[in-house]
Amino acid sequence: MSYARYVVSRLILYGLAIVAAMWVLIPLILTLLWAFGSTKDLYDIHKIVPTSFTLENLYEIFMVLESWRAVVNSVIVAMIAIAISLALGLPAGYAFARYVFRGRDTLKLLIIATRMFPLTVAAVPLVVLYLKIGLSDTLLGIALAHAAMILPFTIIITSSIFVGVPRDYEEAGLIFGLTRLGAFLRITLPLAAPGIAAAAMIGFIMSWNEVFAASILCLKTECRTLPAHVLTMVAARGAVPLNYFFAASLIMIVPTLLFVLIARRYLISAWGITLR
Repeated sequence: MSYARYVVSRLILYGLAIVAAMWVLIPLILTLLWAFGSTKDLYDIHKIVPTSFTLENLYEIFMVLESWRAVVNSVIVAMIAIAISLALGLPAGYAFARYVFRGRDTLKLLIIATRMFPLTVAAVPLVVLYLKIGLSDTLLGIALAHAAMILPFTIIITSSIFVGVPRDYEEAGLIFGLTRLGAFLRITLPLAAPGIAAAAMIGFIMSWNEVFAASILCLKTECRTLPAHVLTMVAARGAVPLNYFFAASLIMIVPTLLFVLIARRYLISAWGITLR
């Protein structure tokens, strides 16, 4: 009886896993197929998947609608945002992990609480500020806004990773003549590399997918990121064929997957080095 119950529980578990996988994969597969599907197949109500394929959709999105510029802008913004968030988040995370000071837990809670409020609350003051200081319609302005969104997660992730790095390693470095900064750069940072890679991965995904700040802080085509560019296409839906949206979705998905795969490979190899 117990064996039969075990078999039934495993079947239910596998069934739920298959359903969950299909729930995630089917939209991705359909997006991939229809990104290359012809317009004729798209408007044929009898076809769930296309039977004829073309590169016209991607060509129109990249060249005619100039999505290539938006892709480049998104990559630049994401890299700047990651660099700023790591430059500020690593020292802050290290301080939370290594030093005991009054109000530490309260300050950490306040940092997390900054993500409780939607960006729409600060939209008007942020736009006014950017207009006054000249950051409106610039990639740097968008990157600064994205860095502010990423920074709380970077601090929390890196502080948790630094807690896991033994103090003995740093103290040994201090005994052998390293300064506190030298011990941090030569000992702690390499051991915390997997956590830093994870923070960078999350930061890239957040910046790449963010659309609201990119839309209100940049109204020019030259500095528009890919999500904002796609939003403009949605607003002009009557002028943009429906199959172009599948191509745009594919363009948004692929760079994120590539970045995650590269970071994941480094993450695994770094964990292997750390655990030896």
